[in-house]
Amino acid sequence: MSEGNWMDVRETAPSAERNKQPILEVLQRVLPASGLVLEIGSGTGQHVAHFAKALPKLTFQPSEMEATRHASIAAWIAHEQLVNVRPPIALDVMRLPWPVRAADAIVCINVIHISPWGATVALMEGAAKILPPGGVLATYGPYQRDGKHTSPSNEEFHKNFLQARDPRWGVRNMEEVEKVAKRNGLDLAEVLAMPANNFTLVFRRGSPHVAD
Repeated sequence: MSEGNWMDVRETAPSAERNKQPILEVLQRVLPASGLVLEIGSGTGQHVAHFAKALPKLTFQPSEMEATRHASIAAWIAHEQLVNVRPPIALDVMRLPWPVRAADAIVCINVIHISPWGATVALMEGAAKILPPGGVLATYGPYQRDGKHTSPSNEEFHKNFLQARDPRWGVRNMEEVEKVAKRNGLDLAEVLAMPANNFTLVFRRGSPHVAD
């Protein structure tokens, strides 16, 4: 893409602009020093551009199932003149095996609540297949805790936006997400409260557990 074209196709999400730095501060601590990081649900491309610029020793693979967003992702990469980001690929978490067969870490931002529950199940199954022992899966978004919303705004978001758009979507119960992860050998290592009533969950691949 020529330098004259990338300005025209970059998309900007205000929420991504607000949360990219707080998320980066977590990733700087939990991601490996080098290797390949798969981002699932790259959206506009703002996140991967911000992370890759700050973490030049890592290689990032952005992915987005909506191919119409790939131009924006590529434009952000070009705008920041990043050499450690691969071209975006189409990846649907529910279609296993994934096109990426190995990664040292996975980042998944604002996907779990804007997708069917089956996508969370597939995310954990897929992550377990491609991460090395000790590999990190970091997810970000709103969660319920002990079956209860953590704020009135999250409850409103769940009922009047997510489920109104698609009854299969919703703010998930953190304990249920952890249970699915554990069945696939992914242990919940950290729960980090983030701005705007969101959480970052840091999972690490250990050994598979027997299903309950």
